[in-house]
Amino acid sequence: MRLRSLGAVLLVTIVLAACASSPRRAAQGEFVERELQLDGRTHRYQVFVPAGSEDGKRPVILFLHGSGERGDDNRSQLAVGLGPHVRAHAADFPAIVVFPQAPADSEWNQLVDVTLAQLDAATREFGGDPDRTYLTGLSMGGYGVWELALQQGYRFAALVPVCGGLVHPRRPSMAVAAVAGEADPYTAAAQRLRGTPVWIFHGARDASVPVDYSRRLHAALQAAGARDARYTEFPEADHNSWDPAYAVPELWDWLFAQRQANAFRQQ
Repeated sequence: MRLRSLGAVLLVTIVLAACASSPRRAAQGEFVERELQLDGRTHRYQVFVPAGSEDGKRPVILFLHGSGERGDDNRSQLAVGLGPHVRAHAADFPAIVVFPQAPADSEWNQLVDVTLAQLDAATREFGGDPDRTYLTGLSMGGYGVWELALQQGYRFAALVPVCGGLVHPRRPSMAVAAVAGEADPYTAAAQRLRGTPVWIFHGARDASVPVDYSRRLHAALQAAGARDARYTEFPEADHNSWDPAYAVPELWDWLFAQRQANAFRQQ
C-alpha cells in the first residue's frame, strides 16, 4: 500500500511539474496592467496578451487613443477604438497590443519617449517581434501616429492613422512637431515616410478633424512615390470612423503581412 501511495504521489508530482513547465495556453487573450518608471514618474499602461502561445515572436501593435480617453485611470484608453475590437475578438486576435494612456491635457507629441519605452517593455516581456511592430491611433492618436512615425519610423513596419492629420489651427498644441517648421508639411512628411506602408482612414463628414487633412496626406504620399499608401474614406461617417476602420477584414490581413525588413530594403 505504501509503495502504491508513493507511486501515486510521484505520478501526480510529475504531471504537475509537466503542467508547470509547459507553455501557458489561455482560452482567450487577456488585458494586463503594467507600469514603468521614467524620469522619476510612474507611467501606467495596458497590454493585450493573445491567447495561447506560438513558436517564435508575435506581432505587436501600439495604439494611441483620442482626446477623450486621456487621464490616469489606466482604463479609458481601452474604451474606444481598437480596445473594443480586440476585446470582441479576444479568442483569436493574434497580436500583442500596447495601450498607453496620455495624462489629462497632454498631447502625444509630448509623450514620445514614455510611449516608446512602454512599447519596448511590453515587446520584451511578452515576446513581441520588432520586425512586425505596427502603429495605429485615432483622432489625437492619429496625429500621434504621424508624430511617432516621423520621429522613430524605423520602429514600425506599417502605419494605420484614423481621422488624424499634421496641422490643427483650432488646437495647435496637437500639431505634429516633427514637421512644424516645414513650408509644406504634407510633402515633407510624405518624403520621409514614402517607404513605410500606410493605410489612412477618415470619415467624409468629420466635423472635428477635416477630412481634407487625410486626403492631402494621401495625395502627397502618392506624389512622393510611396510604395504602399492606401486611403479609405467612409462617405457616411463623421468623426467616429474608427469603428468601421477596425472592422475592415482586409486591414488585418494587410497589416500582419508587413515586415520592417522589407520596408528597409524598399526605402
